Amino acid sequence: AWPLPLLLLLLAGPPARPAPPTCYSRMLSLGREVTGDFQSLQAAEPRDPCVRYLPRLYLDIHNYCVLAKLRDFVASPQCWKMAQVDALKDKVRKLYTIMNFYCRRDLVFLSDDCNALEYPNPVTTALPNHQS
Repeated sequence: AWPLPLLLLLLAGPPARPAPPTCYSRMLSLGREVTGDFQSLQAAEPRDPCVRYLPRLYLDIHNYCVLAKLRDFVASPQCWKMAQVDALKDKVRKLYTIMNFYCRRDLVFLSDDCNALEYPNPVTTALPNHQS
């Protein structure tokens, strides 16, 4: 009875390997990671003066202003006592380098709304009125 499952397994072939990350997917995932890490840092240390005065990091890699936003964040004063901020700045530097040097041809800017990176629109999960 067990040869049939073995035969099916052999006919299925080797397990499929996931596609390697593309430059674009790497920028997208690192941008989300940086935004999430920044929000976690703000939640964990909301009263620390260093964290309070850091430039906001709500990243959209399709917004042309993101490059200036990344530069401003890296150039902001150091938080010498906060390893979390140093690690976040390292990720921001990495994202800037990837976007500006390695993946420049893969990136398409869809807007240049710098205000959207300061005060992002909240993401809603509700359906529009005509679809509920």
